[in-house]
Amino acid sequence: MDARRAAELAARNSYGRLIAYLVAQTRDVAAAEDALGDAFLAALKTWTESGIPHNPEAWLLVTARHRLIDMARRTQVSDRILNAFKLDRFAPTTEPSLEDVTFPDDRLKLLFICAHPAIDPTIHTPLMLQTVLGLNAAQIASAFLVAPATMSQRLVRAKAKIRDAGIAFELPLAFELPTRLEAVLEAIYAAYTNGWEGVSGADPRQKGLAEEAIWLARLCVQLLPEEPEVRGLLALMLHCEARREARRTADGAYVPLLQQDTRLWSQPMMAEAEAELTQASTFQQLGRFQLEAAIQSIHARRAITQQVDWQALALLYEGLIQLSPTLGALMSHAAAIAEVKGWEQGLALLEALPPERVNSYQPYWALKAHLLKHSPNHSDTQQAYVRAIGLTEDPAIREFLMQRSHHYNSSI
Repeated sequence: MDARRAAELAARNSYGRLIAYLVAQTRDVAAAEDALGDAFLAALKTWTESGIPHNPEAWLLVTARHRLIDMARRTQVSDRILNAFKLDRFAPTTEPSLEDVTFPDDRLKLLFICAHPAIDPTIHTPLMLQTVLGLNAAQIASAFLVAPATMSQRLVRAKAKIRDAGIAFELPLAFELPTRLEAVLEAIYAAYTNGWEGVSGADPRQKGLAEEAIWLARLCVQLLPEEPEVRGLLALMLHCEARREARRTADGAYVPLLQQDTRLWSQPMMAEAEAELTQASTFQQLGRFQLEAAIQSIHARRAITQQVDWQALALLYEGLIQLSPTLGALMSHAAAIAEVKGWEQGLALLEALPPERVNSYQPYWALKAHLLKHSPNHSDTQQAYVRAIGLTEDPAIREFLMQRSHHYNSSI
């Protein structure tokens, strides 16, 4: 393994843990990120010249600690950082290849700190995505439909708030947890979605992000076992993750959900998802993530019945829209109605959506092209396919849509 590959693997496996630990020591998110970034740059050079250490995570931790101490001395803020590290049980050392260095995993704690009421609520989730899960400002800006520079400025201000306000690095009291929970769950799900959308599986960092999101959800269940939405989120992600191996053929071609080989779905993951969803239902507090998990549960039943209960899906999407009328939910409801009541009614629901919301939304045009295949207006169908293909970033999905478009054109 070369140095770059080792550094990427360490970033995927350890970035959040390292940042959380360093922030716990310094109370300065930006300084911790800068120090860890310097450590990764140093690793690329040192590991290339001297070889990869036996414990890359420990090497990065010790090197980042040195950087923080150096920065503290240069910026005259040494008391806070130096005192923190004097109390730490791992004294700084010039030998960074320590093999016995271990440190606590404070990622869940950092998630709840990022949701502190003193921080602008609109930046809670983006802050978690960058600080704990390692997404860059451009990725986060794309998800929240704002300019990267704007998102970067907001994140800088939020980190300064944590530092200047002296926000304690500890979990909030039990009665405070529920008020911060929604933002934490949103961040975990956004991280999972980011990893899930790397459908090709070519980038292991994407799969690692999805796995980390599931792990964080498990920690939330341990922390708040009687919060049904926590279990609902875990069930939702497990159901989706159970299908990862079925989403591509051996040669990398995209396989839509309804065409996937259910024998490739992970039965243990689906069983765990169902257990979590059942446990969540006992609290009789229905929420968005429970509904989304129930929708995925309907799809999972196809592994047993070989059929999809579209009527049940349509009803669940109606409930989801009442709680969370996202564009994805509205579109999925239209797709279910098309299966239950015919393509005309599904198309009518699609076309009732505000144009400004759907103009650049690729799934809208892909679904519209699919429904318009039944229409006598061939030009509208072709235009929808062209729009969907043009908005598709994933090469395999683009190829899938191009094949469908070609098949449609050759049939008319």
